[in-house]
Amino acid sequence: MVLEIDSAKRRVSLGLKQTMRNPWEVFAEQNPVGTEVEGEVKNITEFGLFIGLDGDIDGMVHLSDLTWEGRGEDVIGDYRKGDMVKAVVTEVDTEKERISLSVKALGGDPFTEATGGVKRGSIITVEVTKIEDGGIEVEYEGMKSFIRRSDLSRDRAEQRPDRFGVGDKVDVRVTNIDAKTRRLGLSIKAREIAEEKEAVEQYGSSDSGASLGDILGAALKGDD
Repeated sequence: MVLEIDSAKRRVSLGLKQTMRNPWEVFAEQNPVGTEVEGEVKNITEFGLFIGLDGDIDGMVHLSDLTWEGRGEDVIGDYRKGDMVKAVVTEVDTEKERISLSVKALGGDPFTEATGGVKRGSIITVEVTKIEDGGIEVEYEGMKSFIRRSDLSRDRAEQRPDRFGVGDKVDVRVTNIDAKTRRLGLSIKAREIAEEKEAVEQYGSSDSGASLGDILGAALKGDD
């Protein structure tokens, strides 16, 4: 394509690139968001990986898109220039000539998979993995959570982490699901309060003259 004609200098400027389609537009058409691609690691920076793609263009995998678990800074060291890497296209900006890729999107989000049937208020069983002064660390479907001392029991006297042992199975109530921090908020205290409330509603109220002990006793008999 003729770009410029300079009669004074008797020079004609031609452009080959202008006869070809924008490679980012071609890539976007052939690889819409969600497409799995594979390319060679061309460069590694403090921000992530640059992957060579079809059309002699690069896509970037940001640190935050390298792994679901832990930090990208901790796993980027596992990659080397020349490695062949698979990733999923998450964005193509043809104007800025930028392609965003994600390695972690190749597999399902373990947090979403593990919490798929869990809602706020759900009762789940967790396993105690660590005892600390401020509470206990527990695990559910491979995910770690921490139950604070104040949430260990409705009874202040029982809010002692040392009454639990590593490996114990404990029923807890889900008080929060935070997808951003990938944490479940859990509470034994909230479970006990909910159980007591349910027992009162089902077996009577203290207003009718029944004590809480009588009501809970009736609830326990009803479960036999």
